Amino acid sequence: MRKIRLVALALAAAAIGYYVYHAVTYVPTSEYESAGMGWVGFEMALPIIALTLVPIVFAFTGEGIAAAFTGHNSSEFRAGLTGLGTVESVRQTGLTVNDQPQVRVEFSVEGVDGKSFHAAAKLIVPLTELALLRPGVVLPVRYLPGRTDKVEVDLSGDASAAQHAINESLIRKGITTAHKLDIAERGIATQAVVQSLSVTGMIRDGYSEVELGLVVTRPDGSTFATRVTKFLAPSTVGQVQVGRIVRAHYLPENESEVVIALAVNA
Repeated sequence: MRKIRLVALALAAAAIGYYVYHAVTYVPTSEYESAGMGWVGFEMALPIIALTLVPIVFAFTGEGIAAAFTGHNSSEFRAGLTGLGTVESVRQTGLTVNDQPQVRVEFSVEGVDGKSFHAAAKLIVPLTELALLRPGVVLPVRYLPGRTDKVEVDLSGDASAAQHAINESLIRKGITTAHKLDIAERGIATQAVVQSLSVTGMIRDGYSEVELGLVVTRPDGSTFATRVTKFLAPSTVGQVQVGRIVRAHYLPENESEVVIALAVNA
C-alpha cells in the first residue's frame, strides 16, 4: 500500500511539474496570442486529474480498506505471526465504505511466545456483524515481531493456525494439557448431556474450575456416565449448564477420560 501511494504521489508530481514547465516555457504562436495561454491549454487537465486521483488512492489504500475489498491481509502482515487478540474496545473512525463503518479495535494480544502486548487494528465491519465485535471476544490476529503496536485480524481462513495458537495458550496457562488435546484430535467425536455441574472454587488465570457429570453417547447409541473437571472462562459457563448438549471426544480404550469442546466466542 505504501508503494502504491508513493507511485501515485510521483505521478501527480510529474503531472503538475509538466504543467508548470509547459506554462512558463510556452511561446505564443502569433503576436495576438497572450503568453498566459500556456496556463489554459489541455495540459491544465493534468493537475486536475492528479489532485482528484491522489486522495482516492490514499483513501482506498487506507488501513483495513484494502482488506475489505480483497478479503486478504496486506502483504506486510500476510506472513506475520499468529497471535490471539482479545478485544478491549471498539470505536468507529467516522469513515464508511459502501455504508459499512471502519472501526478501530484495541486488542490485548498474546503472542506465540506467551508474552502479551497492546495493539490496534482498523477494519471495515458490516453493520450486521458490528454487534458481534464486543469486548472480550477473542480473534486470531497477525502481527510483526518488531512492531507490536499494530495488528491485522487474520483473514487467511487458516483455522488450524488459529486453533494451534489457542491450544498453545491454554497449555501455557495450565488450562489444558497436551494429553487432552491429543484425545480431542484422535478421539471419537460424539455428544454428551450435562447431568450435573459443581464449582470446585479453584481459579487459574481467570478461568474457574468446574466438575461436570456427563452422559456420553457411544457411536452404537449406548451411553456411559463419567465426570470431567475443566477450567472455563466466565463467558463459556453458560454452555455447560445442566441439560445442555456439548461436543465430546474420548478414546474407546479409556472411557474415563472425556474431553469436551466449547466455542470460544459463544
